[in-house]
Amino acid sequence: MKLLAGNWKMNNSLEEGADLMEAIVEGLSAQVVGDVRVVVAPPFLQLPQIVHGLWENAHIAVAAQNGHAAEGGAYTGEVSMAMLRDAEVDAVILGHSERRQFFGETDQDVADKVKAALKHQLIPIVCVGEVLAQRQAGTYLEDVWAQLHTALNGLSGDSLSDCVIAYEPIWAIGTGEVATPAQAQEMHAYLRAQLKATFGADDMSIVYGGSCKPSNAEEIFAQPDVDGGLIGGASLVADDFIALVKLLNQA
Repeated sequence: MKLLAGNWKMNNSLEEGADLMEAIVEGLSAQVVGDVRVVVAPPFLQLPQIVHGLWENAHIAVAAQNGHAAEGGAYTGEVSMAMLRDAEVDAVILGHSERRQFFGETDQDVADKVKAALKHQLIPIVCVGEVLAQRQAGTYLEDVWAQLHTALNGLSGDSLSDCVIAYEPIWAIGTGEVATPAQAQEMHAYLRAQLKATFGADDMSIVYGGSCKPSNAEEIFAQPDVDGGLIGGASLVADDFIALVKLLNQA
């Protein structure tokens, strides 16, 4: 499955988010979207208005940027998967490198969240990736697989096919750097082979998430094991996001 997800991160007022969504909807006709699954992930406070605005739109799904593994309780400031599902959210981004870096999330935290998301019929978009030191040390393939193996451990069958994997080379996020198409393909092919060998899963979507934009996306999307992108900065510009959907649809 081809998938393009826009992660708005901590950006946009309510009005700005509504305007951005309106512009994206105007540019994404059924013909433009084709067989691409388009997802937008606004901040928590914008989720209700975005879900409402897309109520009758079959082309665009909505994801949260995070969720808590617990069903409820004394977790000030957190939002449970049950709450997200009750708000008609379709998916949830889990284990993003910024969550790991700034909020101390561990591989086991991500694994717990994946199971909670699946329990509440949310599609987990599971993020994994290496820092520069791991790439320079030559251990990046094994290191990223260790993250993913922990996140998916204990899952099988339909549960695995309901997950999306996002490979984000951490050294290429917000730095202006980007993995070469060959580097992206190498990691995606390795993860796909490991998923099949370990879990028997050969149909999972694996998307790329590292400074992907219209100027470099065509070559990245052309790689045989790259199924799309998890887009940061370019998802905040309607024309750029629409252009990425078009490029992926044509890939």
